[in-house]
Amino acid sequence: MYAPDRDQDLRWMQRAIGLAALCPLAAGAYSVGAVIVGEDGTELATGYSRATGPHEHAEEVALAQLAHDDPRLAGATLYSTLEPCSQRRTPRRAPCAQRILEVGIPRVVIAWREPSFFVDDCIGYEQMTEAGVVVVELPEMAQDAQAVNAHLGRRLG
Repeated sequence: MYAPDRDQDLRWMQRAIGLAALCPLAAGAYSVGAVIVGEDGTELATGYSRATGPHEHAEEVALAQLAHDDPRLAGATLYSTLEPCSQRRTPRRAPCAQRILEVGIPRVVIAWREPSFFVDDCIGYEQMTEAGVVVVELPEMAQDAQAVNAHLGRRLG
C-alpha cells in the first residue's frame, strides 16, 4: 500500500484541489477533485465533479479510467477533496464509498468531511474505516477545498 509521508499527502491533495477548480459550477453540488496514486507513487487517474456529465462525482470519474480489477488499485491511495459520498441522489448510481470498497483501494485521504447540505449524515468515512480502509483527514487543507465551493453561498466549515 502506498503510504507517503504527510508532505506527499499534502502535495497530492493540492493536486486534487486544483482539479476541483476545473469543475463546472452547479448550484446543487459540490466541486470535488480526486487523484488515484499507485503504490509506486505515480499518478494513475484523476477526476473532478461533472467532468464527463452533470451527475458524475470526482471519484467515479477517476475510477472509470481504470479497469475495475486493475491490480494497481490494491496498493493505491485515493485523494479526494471531500469525503466520498455514502448515498446518491441520482438513482441507479453506486455511492463513491461503495465503489472504493468494491475496487479494493486500501487508503483514502480527504480534506474535509461532507456537511449535511445535500444529504443528511454522510457516513462514507465510517463505511470505509469499518471495512478496513485507512482514511486520513487533512484538516489543514479543508479551507482550500472549501474555497472551491464558494459558489454554494453557504458556510462550509
